[in-house]
Amino acid sequence: MFFDSFYLVYLASGLIILPCLFLSMWASARVHSVYAKYEQMPTSTDRTGADCARMLLEAGGAAVQVVQGKGRLTDNFNPATETVTLSESTYYSSSVAAVAVAAHEVGHVMQREEGYFLYRLRGFLVPVTNIGTRLALPLVLVGVLLEWLFAVTTVGNIIVFIGVCLYALSTVFSLVTLPVELNASARAREMLAQSGTLVTAEEQKAAKKVLSAAAMTYFAALLTSLLFFLRFLLYVAMLTRRNK
Repeated sequence: MFFDSFYLVYLASGLIILPCLFLSMWASARVHSVYAKYEQMPTSTDRTGADCARMLLEAGGAAVQVVQGKGRLTDNFNPATETVTLSESTYYSSSVAAVAVAAHEVGHVMQREEGYFLYRLRGFLVPVTNIGTRLALPLVLVGVLLEWLFAVTTVGNIIVFIGVCLYALSTVFSLVTLPVELNASARAREMLAQSGTLVTAEEQKAAKKVLSAAAMTYFAALLTSLLFFLRFLLYVAMLTRRNK
């Protein structure tokens, strides 16, 4: 009976996750919508995304190259290759949306240059999280099997605990990523204002909307990751309780 109750709760938890998935899809769609809107608003200075990125990098004393990438909104900073890659929609465009996105990526460069703690922590978590999320479920199953088949309770519990901790890394990564992205956006707004790239209050307000829309995707990712972790805990509880 106890197991059946847990099973029902586990199934019900899947329904709770659905709104989060819809929120993620809405946040992604909103980013594209807001970007498309302010892609039509040219900057008073007529600087392209590439021009803006290079100017801000030079002002910050960062020896990082700006290169053109493919696609749309695929902009990123790769510290391994020392390059800021701007998508085609950002690289050549002199719109408010383009310079806002370019400045955001430069914001990540400045985080690296200044040794921003959360940025360095996120960089450390990337490979650890990738490995941990792949090992989490297999470890939990191994631990449970040790309890079920061989009655090695103590060792089994330790392995299950390690599996849960490894799975939790994805949520920790999302939790760290959110302030990193918010900080990069705050740096972008400050740099754009100080450099005179965005002259009018209307341009600055538009850039803030673009960056805020992008931040929503990270809020949604954190919430979804947290709920998936809680559902994973329910799954582990179902497996371990079944043996008692």
